[in-house]
Amino acid sequence: MPEKNYLQILSQSLNKKLDILLQIRIKNEEQRVMLLDENLTPEEFDRNIEEKGALVEKLELLDQGFEDIYERIQEMLKANKEHYREEIQKLQEQIRQITAESNNIQAEEQRNYKLAQQKFSSIKKQVREVKASHKIVNQYYRTMTKTNYMDSHFMDDKK
Repeated sequence: MPEKNYLQILSQSLNKKLDILLQIRIKNEEQRVMLLDENLTPEEFDRNIEEKGALVEKLELLDQGFEDIYERIQEMLKANKEHYREEIQKLQEQIRQITAESNNIQAEEQRNYKLAQQKFSSIKKQVREVKASHKIVNQYYRTMTKTNYMDSHFMDDKK
């Protein structure tokens, strides 16, 4: 029965998707820790985002493969619901787990987004303060160089 093979492939695809979602949750936690770190470097944050992006690409490929296979056997499954009841229930349970993980990830993404906004706001404030300090230092330097400046004048050496 090739349909059973297709159902196994669908199940394996869902297991891989669940595994990738768990990896994304780990990356989200790493991201949260990074955003709370005062010494975060942009390179570290970029690397995390790139790794997470690669995982999302894998998810998209798995989704596309799942949809392609499901389209092939959709009619057969509808026609033989009772025959494949157990396999269908297993797939439905896997899909529920994936949905729960996806919801958790969305909540984490929102939390990290707020942390990122705070972090970047803080960085902007620091940049403004550095610019202001730099301006003050330049003004001080200009002022101090002018105080040592003496207009040219003739000195009378005779007494």
